[in-house]
Amino acid sequence: MMKKKSPSPQRLLPLAKRCIVILLDGLGDRAYAELGDRTPLQAAVTPTLDRFAALGVNGLFHAGRLGQALPSENAHFAMFGYAPEEFPGRGLLEAMGAGHAIAEDEIALLAHFVNIEERDGLLVLTEDRPLATAPELAELGASIAGRDCDGIVCRYLPTRGPDGIVTLRGPVSPCITDSDPITEGEPLLAVLPWREAGDDHAARHTARALTAYLSWCHRTLAAQPVNVARRGQGLVALNGLVTQRPGRWLAVERFGERWGLRGLSIASGLVYWGLAEFLGLAVRKVKDSGEPGRDLAERLRHALATTDHDFIHVHTKAPDAAAHTKEPAAKVAAIEALDRGLAAVADELLGAPETLLVITADHSTPSSGPQVHSGEPVPFTMVGPGQRCDLVRGFDEVRCAAGALGVVRGGDFMYLVLNGLDRAKLHGLRDAPEDRPYWPARRTPFRLSP
Repeated sequence: MMKKKSPSPQRLLPLAKRCIVILLDGLGDRAYAELGDRTPLQAAVTPTLDRFAALGVNGLFHAGRLGQALPSENAHFAMFGYAPEEFPGRGLLEAMGAGHAIAEDEIALLAHFVNIEERDGLLVLTEDRPLATAPELAELGASIAGRDCDGIVCRYLPTRGPDGIVTLRGPVSPCITDSDPITEGEPLLAVLPWREAGDDHAARHTARALTAYLSWCHRTLAAQPVNVARRGQGLVALNGLVTQRPGRWLAVERFGERWGLRGLSIASGLVYWGLAEFLGLAVRKVKDSGEPGRDLAERLRHALATTDHDFIHVHTKAPDAAAHTKEPAAKVAAIEALDRGLAAVADELLGAPETLLVITADHSTPSSGPQVHSGEPVPFTMVGPGQRCDLVRGFDEVRCAAGALGVVRGGDFMYLVLNGLDRAKLHGLRDAPEDRPYWPARRTPFRLSP
């Protein structure tokens, strides 16, 4: 009699227990004739990014709606699983990133120095962020440090270089328009209440107070000895302050509560530090050295070495910064530098046990034309235990479009992460009073009744 064969043991795949997100800020772009009708990413030589794409599952990503031009803070906010109505405003995030405490009855606005000229009764932006020394900026900032405007206390807080934060405290509202026209040669914009604010007295009062403060800043700055000396040397004066993107403190659920993961952000910008603090991720503040590839490799090595976090956001601003020079070749060079940095740690990343890798960007940044950011989707790759491997063999905006993931949206991002970590709860189960998308939740053990 033939013996029955014992069933072969099931081959168990290792489970991913942590996710490292490699976020290449502003990576997506448009096609340019000087690059052979290719995007900078298509034109760049990127064997390491291509290697990752060939080992994983691919698609395109947009944090909002296709065609919508998102800033980094809004795109990141959506990626981290938060709704637009929960967003506090960039002014608040940068203030937090710079270490400035913002009270609940304050709003914070981005602000920076400009040169303006009076023409036909209008203030025209003639030079954005003129170059100035640190002592000059400190003296000018001190001259406009504070003023009471109709019961609203206005303060200027420096952050970095010619940039700072304006805070307004009192009966204030963030529902006001920007004064910054962004484009040189355009007049400064009137500060007005949002139409959505209706007949909100606080919004109207805030708009009047900020208008009075910015007008006072212009007159005060123009008379400062620093600017008198600059004009005598043939330099433009830093005689104006412009504002944009007001923010106010909101109470939102912490990242760990919402997603059941211990988050860490490794980044170099104020807004990313502030965003992480606002959402409850730990922050590792790093600086850019001028060698983006080396910076990225160092940040990834730190991510690999950490044992205290299972969601690690590793950020580089290099592609976005290069695109803002409006030189497509500069962006190609930045991308190739990052690829070399990835090559230095690629084997460590791929050999890291129980690690899910996500490689993507937050938005597209055009390397030509007037737009700051644009609305095209960006490539998206996931590599790790159990991830499908599709037929994509290169990492760019066109080849990744053929991947098995299709188009991923902002609200999908954290669900894909939970799924890749085997933490996605079966929809409909209710293992705790608060319904969470992850398992296990904070469960209460059953006890026999007496």
